[in-house]
Amino acid sequence: MTTTTTTTAVLQYSHTVGFMANQGRGFNNPVDLALDSAGALYVLNRAGPEVGIRLPYKRITVCTAAEDYLGEFGTGGTADGEFWWPSSLAFDADDRLYVADEALNRISIFSRQGDFLGKWGTPGTAPGQLARPSCIAFDREDNLLIADSLNHRIQKFTRSGQYLAHWGEYGDAPGRFNMPWGLALDIQGNVYVSDWRNDRIQKFDAAGKFLAAFGATGNGEGRFYRPAGLAVAQQGHIIVADWGNERVQVLDREGNFVAAIRGDSTTSRWAEDYFAANPDEAAARRAASLEPEISPRPEYDAHRGYEWERSANVEKLLWGPTSIKLDAAGRIYIVDSLRHRLQIYHRPG
Repeated sequence: MTTTTTTTAVLQYSHTVGFMANQGRGFNNPVDLALDSAGALYVLNRAGPEVGIRLPYKRITVCTAAEDYLGEFGTGGTADGEFWWPSSLAFDADDRLYVADEALNRISIFSRQGDFLGKWGTPGTAPGQLARPSCIAFDREDNLLIADSLNHRIQKFTRSGQYLAHWGEYGDAPGRFNMPWGLALDIQGNVYVSDWRNDRIQKFDAAGKFLAAFGATGNGEGRFYRPAGLAVAQQGHIIVADWGNERVQVLDREGNFVAAIRGDSTTSRWAEDYFAANPDEAAARRAASLEPEISPRPEYDAHRGYEWERSANVEKLLWGPTSIKLDAAGRIYIVDSLRHRLQIYHRPG
């Protein structure tokens, strides 16, 4: 069973977009997505490893929730407009797309059409410098917040890259971080951070004042193992990509557990088109078991190996969920990285 009984009251599976493709219609280890003002999806393909033949797979795929393929842009490399370890992307109020690159410690800026507009960012530990920026998000003033992961802090910049402020430092006390990953804001402007190696979610006001922390290490309800991207719905639900536990968890506004999702994916339209054009592979797929029984083994008891093994073998399940995004229509997009797809849910009603 992939959802709890409470999940259906919060999120319901809709459909899947994508399948594995090195270029063109499809994804290659997507890690994040952003929506422009028209609702188009910009999906960031990290791909890898960083070898010549694979560099073109590092790109941004543009499509819609209805599975219309609109194009792609970008490639791997270190020159202007290229990506090495792309990690996150976000649109500003003028529909300019900002892309964070962990390896290059920079933010690159593009038009919606993929034209390179500029870049900023320098590596280092001083205020305003970056060390593995893992997530970006715009606040209500259109300033850019960055999860500055290896500096264990959140930094705030103007759109042009002018440093404004930061908060946090290394540690596990309230308000401190150990490699923060995800960032999200609620409608009041409060900032939620996935504190990756501390296995918790922290909440701050817009100025960086600590307000609350949710979660602890583990795989029980409301516990996390390496939480990644997250989003906050208008009614206050906190939706977290619980990356290490191969699931998505939903919390209420106080951080109490509401539901967990393990995945419900069906075959996307893009994949169906591929199998229609490749009947031998379609026949092999029909003959295969897409939901094999995976039995727990003693060595799995103390760590996440069992759930990872299930996700690797049961096709409908989430495998390496990295990001959560919401749209105005009430859809919830889960970036299902190791299965090269998006699983889309919606809120009933």
